[in-house]
Amino acid sequence: MGETVDRERIAAAVRELLGAIGSDPDSPELASTPFRVADAYAEFFSGVGQDPLVLLSDAVPVGEDTGELVLMRDIVLRSVCEHHLLPFRGRAHIAYRPGDRVVGLSAIPRVVDTLAARPQVQERLGEQIAQALEEGLAPRGVLVVLEASHGCVADRGVRQSESSIVTVAARGDFADAAEQAAIFSLINAPEPQQ
Repeated sequence: MGETVDRERIAAAVRELLGAIGSDPDSPELASTPFRVADAYAEFFSGVGQDPLVLLSDAVPVGEDTGELVLMRDIVLRSVCEHHLLPFRGRAHIAYRPGDRVVGLSAIPRVVDTLAARPQVQERLGEQIAQALEEGLAPRGVLVVLEASHGCVADRGVRQSESSIVTVAARGDFADAAEQAAIFSLINAPEPQQ
C-alpha cells in the first residue's frame, strides 16, 4: 500500500504547513502529526499508479445463462477531492449486463477502491469505474451511480453539510433512459428482510 508515496516528503511538507498556519510543529501535541499524516496519505492515495483492470483479469467466461443484470449496491466509497484535498464519502451502485464474461463480486468494490484512492473528482471517478468495467468485462451495458458528501462543500465555502452529490456514468445498453430507470428502482428498493 502506498508504494508511490514518499512519506518523508509528505512529513516535511506537513511540518512546513503547520509552521505556515502559525503552529509549532515541534510542540508535544504536533510532533508526531507529520508522520501520521504521511501514513494516512499513503493509504488515501494507494491507488495512484495502480491498474484497476488487473482486478478484472480473472473474469470467467459464461454461456447463455448469464442473467440479465448484475447489480451491486451500497459499496462504501471514500476518496479525496483533488481541488482542496478534502475527503468525500458515500456509496457506489454498480450495474452491468454481462456479455461473455462475469467477474467475482469482490472485484467490483476493489475497482472502486483502487480508482477512488487517488486525487479525484466524483464525476471523473464514475466515468473511470464505468470505463474499467467496459474494458475489463466487455459487458452489454454498465451503469455507475455515485452518491457522496464532500468535505469541500460541507466544511468550507458554502458549508452545506447535509448536501450530497449524485453522478451517473452509463455505457452500452444502460445509456438508455428506460434501462436506467429500471436500475434506479432496484437501487432504491428496500433491503430484503432477514
